Amino acid sequence: MRRRVVGLGVLGAAVYVLLPYLLVQRLGLGLIREGRQRRRELALTFDDGPDPLSTPQVLDALKAAGARATFFVLLPRARAHPELLERIRQEGHQLEPHATLHRHAWLRTPWGAFLEPQRAARQLQQLTGQPPTVYRPPHGAYTLATVLGLRRARLPGAHWSVEGRDWHPASTPDGVRARLLRLIHPGAVVVLHDAGPGARVTLPMLPGLLARLTDRGYRLVPLSVLEGATPLTPAGLPRRLIRLLDRLYDRLGRVRRVADRHDTLVRAALVPFPLPDVALPDGGVLRRGDPVIEFHVNNPLMVDLGVRQTMRQAPQDLRWLAHDLLQDPEWRSARAVFCISALSPLLAQLGFATLPLPPGSERRLSRWAAVLRRAYGSPVLRTPQPRVSLLSLPAFLERYGDPPA
Repeated sequence: MRRRVVGLGVLGAAVYVLLPYLLVQRLGLGLIREGRQRRRELALTFDDGPDPLSTPQVLDALKAAGARATFFVLLPRARAHPELLERIRQEGHQLEPHATLHRHAWLRTPWGAFLEPQRAARQLQQLTGQPPTVYRPPHGAYTLATVLGLRRARLPGAHWSVEGRDWHPASTPDGVRARLLRLIHPGAVVVLHDAGPGARVTLPMLPGLLARLTDRGYRLVPLSVLEGATPLTPAGLPRRLIRLLDRLYDRLGRVRRVADRHDTLVRAALVPFPLPDVALPDGGVLRRGDPVIEFHVNNPLMVDLGVRQTMRQAPQDLRWLAHDLLQDPEWRSARAVFCISALSPLLAQLGFATLPLPPGSERRLSRWAAVLRRAYGSPVLRTPQPRVSLLSLPAFLERYGDPPA
């Protein structure tokens, strides 16, 4: 009997906490967490305000940069500072509810967590006269009660794809700025704080971050304007899962983003050449096991950009690959730069020679290309059979060794 009670308790905890954590909080099912990557735009979001000591400084920095953002406000602070709510609205920013009580969902009673989304939305609408469109729970945490409460309030949850971690005690302005500039990509939803512990880092960091993003050509928009920022449905899960698999592959294979940025098209690693010996187009023989740079395409970005924009951006990102190669003594030992993919016709336009694959490898990679095509649902991936695209190191550096812009 006791074992049965324990078993039921474990099952109940799994349904109440574990499933929402895995499916909603981690995978993002039903949440808005990013937009499409077709345009160089992203959404900055700020939690835990408004605060009369820090929120005005955030607004000043956004105004100076011509940027708009989304503020998820705590209702007690919002009621105490209606003038800040009015300024946020007047300057073109989006106002949405964060909570009436800033407490992790796992630490709330089921009834309290269930009522919270509707209660926070109703109170914010009373203050602004505008119905909220999304809700972000404290800490971005969910239980079954939170999920059901969102359905009752008819609001989607708003998560993020890039976390600044400005709240961490060890964070510094320079460290958070560097982290964001590394992780930010088109369509990203970034979470920062305009009040509380995170504000001490965000305030001095923000003007420099905005300037760098402007230099990269980013447009900073409210979440409601971000293209493709819609709740993740079951149909979108394959794409999400493939991206998680790519991250695992990169970690295990020591594959890194060129220029240490997530908004480039290229990831690369130093590997032994995995195929039979081949003659290099400019002379010499590349033997199995020779050190080479293998690069991989950032599939989500490529699919959203489309062929024309991809071909416009690719030369710049290959210059970044050449820059990284010249900076790394280990990478400089490579004899060639190559890619195994179904994109050989596009890479041929970028100067790469096309070589056939052994039949077994071709069949295996063709099946993987079919998986990608189904996951992304894009005609961009309906390309010819996988081939080897290759340039010797001297030829690659001659073509792409100019300093990147």
